[in-house]
Amino acid sequence: MNMLRLTILVGEDDQWHHRPLYTEIVHRAHQAGLAGASVFRGVEGFGASSRIHTSRLLSLAENLPCSVVIVDTEDTVRAFVSSLDDLPIGLAMLDPVEVVRPA
Repeated sequence: MNMLRLTILVGEDDQWHHRPLYTEIVHRAHQAGLAGASVFRGVEGFGASSRIHTSRLLSLAENLPCSVVIVDTEDTVRAFVSSLDDLPIGLAMLDPVEVVRPA
């Protein structure tokens, strides 16, 4: 089954109305009726600031990278992406995926 994967990269400390930005994205995906959403916390990474964030050094173990991954039909995902325009999202990627074992 051909689907579309949305991956949104955010910082662990990014906030939207006093709660984590990734939480807002997941809750919006749930309200929109998407098939599912998962948040993955990275152990190391850097973004536009070029500052490396890592969990290996206690002094830098802040604002680690997180990715929110959502997979659903192309139409559903594209409609959902447009509903995120008010959020301070830096990078969002769309990839075609083949789902081999649907729920």
